[in-house]
Amino acid sequence: MSLSKRSAAEFIGTFWLVLGGCGSAVLAAGFPEVGIGLVGVSLAFGLTVLTIVYSLGHVSGAHLNPAVTFGLWAGGRFSGKEILPYVISQVLGGIAGAAVLYLIASGKPDFELGGFAANGYGANSPGGYGLTAALITEVVMTMMFLMIILGATDKRAPAGFAGIAIGLGLTLIHLISIPVTNTSVNPARSTSQALFVGDWAIGQLWLFWVAPIVGAIIAGIIYKAVFEKKD
Repeated sequence: MSLSKRSAAEFIGTFWLVLGGCGSAVLAAGFPEVGIGLVGVSLAFGLTVLTIVYSLGHVSGAHLNPAVTFGLWAGGRFSGKEILPYVISQVLGGIAGAAVLYLIASGKPDFELGGFAANGYGANSPGGYGLTAALITEVVMTMMFLMIILGATDKRAPAGFAGIAIGLGLTLIHLISIPVTNTSVNPARSTSQALFVGDWAIGQLWLFWVAPIVGAIIAGIIYKAVFEKKD
């Protein structure tokens, strides 16, 4: 499959992840009487990944996330030459998803942008968690996400079930960490929302690039060194 087609799949997949995941938080989480809440948002993020893994995973691998791309590279599963095209496609796809979400959300007469599902720490953490807690959370959660991805896509793993494990893994990660950072583990997802919120979200965006990528690379190195089958 050509790089252009794989990049297009990454764009569409990340578009869906942001529209579906962040859209559930912005449009449905707090809806009067029938809001889906934290559990619903967590499931929505997991379902976006699960559906794209099975629909476009055969095209691009369904990274949908710069941290995943870096983690797979560190684990010896992805070429370093293709990191930049993938990351650009993911970020642009995320921004497109956030733009569509904004157009939908702003159609309500009493619309207020608010946090727009952006990620943050300190005063901008849903639970008031500070910088250190946010940093640890994003590193560890992304590390475990990549361990799940690397293990589920290992040739020795049961065939056909990777998407389920990855989707449920992301759901669990959101259940744990939404109160801390509103859950990033994905720099493209964080960037897309921060661009619309501006101000504090842009100022804190660095953490949601650095921590997920560090966590992903750690996972890639560990999996390759400890669990990868040696020929």
